[in-house]
Amino acid sequence: MTSPATLSAAAATATDPTRWSARLWGMLITLCIVLFLDGLDVSMIGVALPSIGAELDLSTSTLQWLVSGYVLGYGGLLLLGGRTADLLGRRKVFLIALAVFALASLAGALVSSGPLLILTRFIKGLAAAFTAPTGLSIITTNFAEGPARNKALSIYTVFGAGGYSSGLLFGGLMTGVGWRWTFLLPVPIAVAALAAAWVLVPKDKPAEEGGHDILGAVFSTAAMLLLVYTVVTAPEVGWGSARTIVSFVAVIALFAAFLAVERRVAHPLVRLGILRKSSLVRASLAIVAVAGSYFSWQFIVTLYMQDTLGWSPLKLAMALLPVGLLVALSAVFSDKLVDRFGTGPIIAVTMVVMAVGYLLFLRLDTDPSYLTVILPAVLLIGIGWIGFPAINIQATNGIDDEEQGLAAGVLQTSMQVGAAIVLAVTTAIISSGGHSASPADMLDTYRPGLAFAGGVAIVGALVALLAFVPKRGKRPQAAAEPELELVG
Repeated sequence: MTSPATLSAAAATATDPTRWSARLWGMLITLCIVLFLDGLDVSMIGVALPSIGAELDLSTSTLQWLVSGYVLGYGGLLLLGGRTADLLGRRKVFLIALAVFALASLAGALVSSGPLLILTRFIKGLAAAFTAPTGLSIITTNFAEGPARNKALSIYTVFGAGGYSSGLLFGGLMTGVGWRWTFLLPVPIAVAALAAAWVLVPKDKPAEEGGHDILGAVFSTAAMLLLVYTVVTAPEVGWGSARTIVSFVAVIALFAAFLAVERRVAHPLVRLGILRKSSLVRASLAIVAVAGSYFSWQFIVTLYMQDTLGWSPLKLAMALLPVGLLVALSAVFSDKLVDRFGTGPIIAVTMVVMAVGYLLFLRLDTDPSYLTVILPAVLLIGIGWIGFPAINIQATNGIDDEEQGLAAGVLQTSMQVGAAIVLAVTTAIISSGGHSASPADMLDTYRPGLAFAGGVAIVGALVALLAFVPKRGKRPQAAAEPELELVG
């Protein structure tokens, strides 16, 4: 099914689907800026944590929740956010969530209490859980599938990846002025984007079919929130502790209740059949590997370079800047690569290159040469992010307009929750190695975590390559995306 907005956009660009009106460009750039803010907020706060802790006298465990609180709201509500946009209207949900994001950012810059600061981070994550999948579904319902959508999604996702990769740079610059500026920076940008979105994002009608699955929403949200909470606290309380085990059992019970509800209600929050879409499943696994490996690698690199080797936040940010530059440059050609080669080959190749980059970084020593040790690995890791737009395109291809928000929610939930799980495992690995003041001993502690990040990327590359292995007794299908068998 195609929305009226998609039809009008397609009709207006019938001769060249990649030539758009100024209004369409304005809408796309507005959505890109909001996604950039979402990614920036995830990575920028890490640089400011030492300054926040010193000024507000916060413990290390409290500081952790400035990061985890955002992830809890973001990852826990993404699935609900995507489906809410389908049911209540994308424009309405996007505008409300963006306004909440701006207000929470302002509040975070003004408070001087640890718990209140964590609360503002949770609210910002909650708001981003609605803006991110809604923005993606606005694009996929306003640009016709094919070259136009590929170009739009390539530009859009490059901004998202750019937000994640440039967070260290902006965080270093803002922290140099004062940590509160890391909270203030997004406020005027979000307000300007809100005004632009009010004018440029077209009005849309809520889904004609689909009631309000309240019980399903309660079970899914509770399950996701508890899962994220359990994962981010497990390294501290212990993976084998009674609290962690009981929490995981409760998560399984909540998910089982959710599935039982979704199979019985007339208008489920999540149509389980969408999980049979092999392209969505592959894209979700790929995005877990890309985000999980990169966030874990960046976490260890930040600890080692700043805390152990004494690098300043700005020096570290400049060292990793090539990742952001490669992501930005990919906006020029990533859609053309997808049009020519398809999403599968691009994802497979970039995942392999990213894995090689992580393996090269294992050569790190206590006095690393930037040109011969760090830069080659950083460049290859940056090339890995070039596949990020292809992952998003693969996830939404062939999905009906009324379920684009749901598909976006599934993909981005996989990214946030999957990355949180990978990072939690990484934290447990490096925490088990002990601590020492010696840079050599600290590097020995961190190296298994770096190897694990590389292993996650290798697994992602293998999964992407498996898509090209012909199934026994079946001819390769060029046009239709096969559906996976869903048990139950």
